[in-house]
Amino acid sequence: MDVHGRIREILAETIREELAPDQQHLSTEDLIKALRRRGIIDDVMKELNFVTDNVDQELPSSPQQPICFDRQSTLKKTNIDPTRRYLYLQVLGGKAFLEHLQEPEPLPGQVCSTFTLCLHYRNQRFRSKPVPCACEPDFHDGFLLEVHRESLGDGTRMADSTTMLSISDPIHMVLIKTDIFGETTLVASYFLEWRSVLGSENGMTSLTVELMGVGTESKVSVGILNIKLEMYPPVNQTLSQEVVNTQLALERQKTAEKERLFLVYAKQWWREYLQIRPSHNSRLVKIFAQDENGINRPVCSYVKPLRAGRLLDTPRQAARFVNVLGYERAPVIGGGGKQEQWCTLLAFLCRNKGDCEDHANLLCSLLLGYGLEAFVCVGTKAKGVPHAWVMTCGTDGTITFWESLTGHRYIHKPVNPDEPPLAEQPKPLYPYRTIGCVFNHQMFLGNCQPSDAVETCVFDLNDESKWKPMSEEAIKSVCAPGATTSLPPFPPLCASTIDASVASNEIEMQLRLLVSEHRKDLGLTTVWEDQLSYLLSPALASYEFERTTSISAGNEEFQDAIRRAVPDGHTFKGFPIHFVYRNARRAFATCLRSPFCEEIICCRGDQVRLAVRVRVFTYPESACAVWIMFACKYRSVL
Repeated sequence: MDVHGRIREILAETIREELAPDQQHLSTEDLIKALRRRGIIDDVMKELNFVTDNVDQELPSSPQQPICFDRQSTLKKTNIDPTRRYLYLQVLGGKAFLEHLQEPEPLPGQVCSTFTLCLHYRNQRFRSKPVPCACEPDFHDGFLLEVHRESLGDGTRMADSTTMLSISDPIHMVLIKTDIFGETTLVASYFLEWRSVLGSENGMTSLTVELMGVGTESKVSVGILNIKLEMYPPVNQTLSQEVVNTQLALERQKTAEKERLFLVYAKQWWREYLQIRPSHNSRLVKIFAQDENGINRPVCSYVKPLRAGRLLDTPRQAARFVNVLGYERAPVIGGGGKQEQWCTLLAFLCRNKGDCEDHANLLCSLLLGYGLEAFVCVGTKAKGVPHAWVMTCGTDGTITFWESLTGHRYIHKPVNPDEPPLAEQPKPLYPYRTIGCVFNHQMFLGNCQPSDAVETCVFDLNDESKWKPMSEEAIKSVCAPGATTSLPPFPPLCASTIDASVASNEIEMQLRLLVSEHRKDLGLTTVWEDQLSYLLSPALASYEFERTTSISAGNEEFQDAIRRAVPDGHTFKGFPIHFVYRNARRAFATCLRSPFCEEIICCRGDQVRLAVRVRVFTYPESACAVWIMFACKYRSVL
């Protein structure tokens, strides 16, 4: 409806028309009258549907849809509960995004790079509409955040000022840039302290938020956002600014003290660990890791039991979901070693890709949510490349490694170095070479066995002569939920917004076009056979099923159907390939690099018929697995 825009125009007009030179002030009534006259208020009231049924309330694990009083969005069905308190956060444009100073104005209909703002606050997630990248991006979005205490007895009461002052969760804002090819980059990650609004007159305040870059650029400003905060319904008694500032200062002080004590303890633990053996100095024992803002956090704070609600059904499906999230090493300017940057979960999910540590932390959190005893392992792969993966310990002592980047699972059977040389030893199938430490949300253990080689490692985590533990109390003091105000809360997972059938059809049509054009350049005609394309579907479904469950099924029917569809004297060739992105042109370029696929696409012969089938499997967070199969059949002429 673009209510904001229309109201602004009418007010400007009214002020021009009705403000006589001698009359300096227009009352609210005058303005309301002007809006009534033009029928705006009636339009808005028609569009508002107040919902009375609370039967359809979502489980708390599912993120709420943004309630946006913004342009181009109609307020369809807004669960505004009159007994709850809300914080209405408006983003009113940005400025000084100097990296985009030179960017020309996008022409109408032209595809351009966009900014999207993602928010998370106490189990609610929101996403702004994409706006074109510019020096002054035109953000105009409103988000309605519910402010509510879950503690006993407070569940039904509307939060008052003092209750809200005790809610220390910040609003986590992540700014994502999407380029014209659909590639995402993390621009900024910011924790907004919203409680200043509690001390402002009339429960309304405007802020300018300076966003800093990420990783190596965490000290460089990337731009400024104008933000307006408003409590709804307004608070009866506002607190004095002094009370709010004192509370925030006390929290900061308490957090700093806890972090200082943990640092003292960690140094002491490290000294003791080094005294066991001097060689421990070279082991990958990682107690702290830097997040995207360059802040050192204990590694245990990056993991927390995470329940996926109804979005993922099994631990193996969770492993598949983590595997289809894109892999990207942290960007570094210039050459040199690997820039290490662990991401907060919101930044990782909104960007839809991250480093191996981000994948391992998310997979470990999901497996803990499924009630497994899971740990993140930090060590190396071949050639000494640092790596992180996940390990689960069964109740029967079975140790399973989960590779979060591929979804593969490996059973670990230790090699006994004291066995005689001719004794048969288990052959390790996993790619891991050494292991320095393992951790989850409650435990941190340093490997103090004589060798840190994974194949000889014994994972009896209760044996302190093999694994040196950190005090669980010390970890709890800085990593337990709510222990310190500096810990980013974990966001819930969001359901996919991609329509699998529509996406599959789009990619398939684009690929047909690309294949036809490619063959035309080679002087070949292209005849598609729709029935053959359709017959490829079961194969793609069974490949994905196998990736998710490690069980292959339904292959016999597929082979039988193909044998029936290919007449005697004809040859059939098929080539399946798997991607985690939906860019057809990029997928096609990759396919052509494979000699098998190139052979099918450029097939010459008698009665050549081509087929292509695409199947997109969607996962939470708009992650998806894309299976493509190219096939051809032709008469064999010898």
